[in-house]
Amino acid sequence: MASTPILLVEDDPDIRELFAETLRQAGIQVTTAENGFEALRLLRESRLAPSGILLDLMMPVMDGYAFLYERRKDPNLASIPVAVVTAAHTVNLAQMGPGVEVVPKPIDAPRLLSVVNGLRERSPARD
Repeated sequence: MASTPILLVEDDPDIRELFAETLRQAGIQVTTAENGFEALRLLRESRLAPSGILLDLMMPVMDGYAFLYERRKDPNLASIPVAVVTAAHTVNLAQMGPGVEVVPKPIDAPRLLSVVNGLRERSPARD
């Protein structure tokens, strides 16, 4: 299917593997990161150009809000579409910036695939 991966940023290893496996079974290439800091490192150092980012909010080291702030400041990353997948009951939309979709956990496979397809449709790195 697609050659451009989705970047999945999730600190919970079980959720990360479940989401990644669901996407891979649908033919979607996935790169994973455990937190926002690792995701930024992957994006900047490896020149990873994902078609979208699935981002957890509550993570150690660098949470989703800090990642989004750093992403907005970097012109090479700012155009990558992001969907926040979170179990948080309150979300600070002002801290997220424009165009970030919020999807509550738990999320089922059809909804996850729908969200990812939406990211890929908005991506400047369309496949």
